[in-house]
Amino acid sequence: MKAITREWLVRAADDLAAADLLLARDDLTNVAAFHAQQAVEKTLKAAIEELHLDLVRTPSLIRLYELVRAHYPVIADLDTLDRLEAVYIAVRYPGEMGLLPDGKPLPEEATAFYHFAQDVYQKVQSSIETFAQSA
Repeated sequence: MKAITREWLVRAADDLAAADLLLARDDLTNVAAFHAQQAVEKTLKAAIEELHLDLVRTPSLIRLYELVRAHYPVIADLDTLDRLEAVYIAVRYPGEMGLLPDGKPLPEEATAFYHFAQDVYQKVQSSIETFAQSA
């Protein structure tokens, strides 16, 4: 595994840890969801680096996943990926801090985003490590 890949995965793990801690606070569901989004973004960027692709400077999870999907087809639920992407876009504008189109994520939604991000992280990390060992 390349050093830059490992660094992206460490940063993604940091975001997962932050999201996990924030889930204990129902008033911070938007922040927990944001960290889940960041974990997925950084995980996908790790995959891009490992594949020797040109890093695309975008927070678009859909775009990033399109780049790695052929090598790491780890996401079956593209609707959740799309909703998680909306968390990042919404957080960029002060009037809607971390709001989804339907409002601030419910605790159940934030938890689902966290588990989704955790699943993406684990699958990508495992795929990268398996490929690195066989190379």
